[in-house]
Amino acid sequence: MTPCDPVRVARPSDKLARLMALERAVVATRNEHKLRELREILTGVELLPLPADVELPREDAETFAENALDKARAAHAATGLAAIADDSGIVASALGGRPGPRSARYAGTDATDEENLNLLLSELADKDDRSVAYVAALAYVDADGNEKLVEGRCEGTLAEQPRGTGGFGYDPAFVPADTGPDDDRTMAELDPDEKHAISHRGRAARRLAEVLVSKR
Repeated sequence: MTPCDPVRVARPSDKLARLMALERAVVATRNEHKLRELREILTGVELLPLPADVELPREDAETFAENALDKARAAHAATGLAAIADDSGIVASALGGRPGPRSARYAGTDATDEENLNLLLSELADKDDRSVAYVAALAYVDADGNEKLVEGRCEGTLAEQPRGTGGFGYDPAFVPADTGPDDDRTMAELDPDEKHAISHRGRAARRLAEVLVSKR
C-alpha cells in the first residue's frame, strides 16, 4: 500500500486565505461534523449552513463524485448561491471497495456511526488484509452554475478496536499511513490540525481552495 503524499499544513496558507476572503457558499449537508470540518479547513470562505427548507437528493449514485455533484447542484438551484457538497467514505480492499458511497448507511438507513463501524469491524475480523482508504469528493457550483470537482484520498489500516474520542464516522478505527509506521494512533486520537493535514477531506478542500484562487 502506498501512503498519500505528505501534507505539511492543516489549512490554506495565509495567501490563500486572503485571496479567498470574498468567497461565500452554502454547504449542501445536514451533517454538522462535515460542516465544522470544512469551516476549520476553508478558513477564508464564508460557509453557510443549508437552509432548512432545501431538500437534498438521495445519495444513491455509484460514485462519491456523482453524489457530491448532485447535492451541490441541488443546493445551488434552491438558493441561487455558490454551493459546496462533499461525499465521502471508507473503502476496504478485502471487501472489494465496500462500504464506499454507502459508508454513512452501511448498517442500515438510520444506522449510527457506531453501528456502521461495528459492522465493518466484524466483516474484517477474519481478514488478513486490513488496508482501507478514506475517499472524499468535493463538488463546487459557483453562482453562475459553473462546476468544479476535486477529490482527496488517505490510505490507512483498520484497527481491531476503536480508540479515541475525536472525529466521527470510522475515525476511531482508522489508522492513517501518513503518520508513519511507528505511530498507531487512529484519526480519532489526532488533534484537529494533524487530522486535517492528512485527511481525505482536508486534501480535497485544499485542492478546492486552489481552484477558487485560480478563478481570480
